[in-house]
Amino acid sequence: MLLLIRQQEEFMNKIVGIFEKVDFPEIGVSTVRAKIDTGAYSGALHCVEVYLEETPKGKVLCFVPVSSDNKLQKFSKYRTQHVKSSNGHITKRFVIDTTVIIQGQSYPIRITLAHRDNMKNLVLIGRRFLRLNKLMVDASQIKK
Repeated sequence: MLLLIRQQEEFMNKIVGIFEKVDFPEIGVSTVRAKIDTGAYSGALHCVEVYLEETPKGKVLCFVPVSSDNKLQKFSKYRTQHVKSSNGHITKRFVIDTTVIIQGQSYPIRITLAHRDNMKNLVLIGRRFLRLNKLMVDASQIKK
């Protein structure tokens, strides 16, 4: 019984709202509003100028993330992934592994880079991340 209570307490400490202020310290993004979306499998970060650059050591992914003071980021470790949007449209996106800070807690995250200029929320965090980090969403917690 005591073990069950401890597991519940641990799980209860990991509750997020449907909107959270997040930071991505490794890429210079701070205090941006993210939508926590249990309907989306993966997450997305709004970026502009996403391209591959050929270097003597191989290809490097270059991009400018949202609210990073237009600072160009370069990643040598990246991959691509096909992502299906809610309307069924499939696109090929670059994916990076980085760190996100939510409610003062740091978590590893695999996130796709997307052009989300026409979306309300420039950062989307999906259920894969929530499940891997044992986070629950409380829809009554709305932090704008």
